[in-house]
Amino acid sequence: MIQVIEPATEAVLEEVPRAGVEEVDAAVARAREAFPGWRALQPGERSALLHALADALAAEREELAVLEARNAGKPIADARGEMEMVVATFRYYAGAPERLLGDTIPVAGGQAFTVREPLGVVGLIVPWNFPLVIAAWKLAPALAAGNTVVLKPAELTPLTALRFESIAARAGIPPGVVNVVAGPGSVVGRRIVEHPDVAKIAFTGSTEVGRSIAAGAAATIKRVTLELGGKSPNLVFADADLEAAAAAAPSAAFGNAGQDCCARSRILVQSSALDEFMAALEGAVSSIRVGDPLDERTQMGR
Repeated sequence: MIQVIEPATEAVLEEVPRAGVEEVDAAVARAREAFPGWRALQPGERSALLHALADALAAEREELAVLEARNAGKPIADARGEMEMVVATFRYYAGAPERLLGDTIPVAGGQAFTVREPLGVVGLIVPWNFPLVIAAWKLAPALAAGNTVVLKPAELTPLTALRFESIAARAGIPPGVVNVVAGPGSVVGRRIVEHPDVAKIAFTGSTEVGRSIAAGAAATIKRVTLELGGKSPNLVFADADLEAAAAAAPSAAFGNAGQDCCARSRILVQSSALDEFMAALEGAVSSIRVGDPLDERTQMGR
């Protein structure tokens, strides 16, 4: 079993089964079996099911937000905003099945045309900093295009992904279309990447792991989408509004406790403005409220 820890209390929040190679193989087999039926649905039918899924997620967004806040240690206000994004993502892509358009191309003696077709089973591997919203960004377009999916959440934060699987089933998504396997990346993630029946990998995480995924997927010539880690600086010049820059910098650096691939991990200040900027920054940073993630006043979970 995986003991899922609540960061704010360091207590065990829940225990979930730890998947291994056999569980991945079973999930891929279910997804492969479900693929022909999901692909064969008329665009309007698949669209209606995704709208129903968006409605089901909207109905449970508060429960999902609390679960995300407790499992990831993020402020409840942030978690609520993320669940709104999850719902909005599925509502947006629910319209996509009826708009998967190809091209008509004039050629000598006639016309050629292109069509967009699903790949098959898609493996999705997501990180722990924005567990469900990043999963939604991968799940919704993959499902809208007619693919079936095997999702591996981060071992630290699997709870909303597992809840998503059950919500999808209740919303009418056919069995085998959505599969969630929670386990270590070195076992579960690697098997998804190397499995011959997985047609594509979509991964968000570190550059180091992304390199290994690209190498592992090459053996079976999989399509791969990698969103890898990176940090960015704040640049503050002497002619800037230093008070405004100092007020904005903390949220850019400390939002989600700094665990964000577009966080401002450093601030580069023109030397002549450094003292004035630092004086303003000190007050802005010290005003950040750290506390219980479920406290409405909390700006950073402890």
